[in-house]
Amino acid sequence: MSCKYCDENGNELPVGETGELWLKGPNIMLGYLNNPEATANAITEDSYFKTGDIGYEDKDGNVFITDRVKELIKYKGFQVPPAELEGKLMAHPKINDCAVIGIYEEALASEVPRAYVVPKPGVSKDGLAEEIIQYVHESVAQHKRLRGGVRFDMTPPELH
Repeated sequence: MSCKYCDENGNELPVGETGELWLKGPNIMLGYLNNPEATANAITEDSYFKTGDIGYEDKDGNVFITDRVKELIKYKGFQVPPAELEGKLMAHPKINDCAVIGIYEEALASEVPRAYVVPKPGVSKDGLAEEIIQYVHESVAQHKRLRGGVRFDMTPPELH
């Protein structure tokens, strides 16, 4: 087996950078039966299978899976894995549970991450959204910031 991580244009990424995991080997399928379009979308010309898994390889050759392509938030061409932001949020001492989704922000003409948060029992929501935004802001790359804000109502906008 061989593997590599690639950006959305199919360029191989260096060790430590996050991208889609592509695999190649004798145990990889040749394609989808009677579905050449699906095969063309999943198998590259040089026989790599695009797994749909997002992750990275460390300097020791260990492979890490952190998310799925279909779950990624696309902010101005950058990939933002919701699971990464959710992991950071769950480390906050005032958060009991959370979910991060991408919402379309008209003013930015792009998807942006928004966190839906359940505070721990007894924690006041006063000023908590701003505290959480700052907390994330200090620990992530610029394109991963919670530009969609923080909501305590767990109903996604399209269901309101």
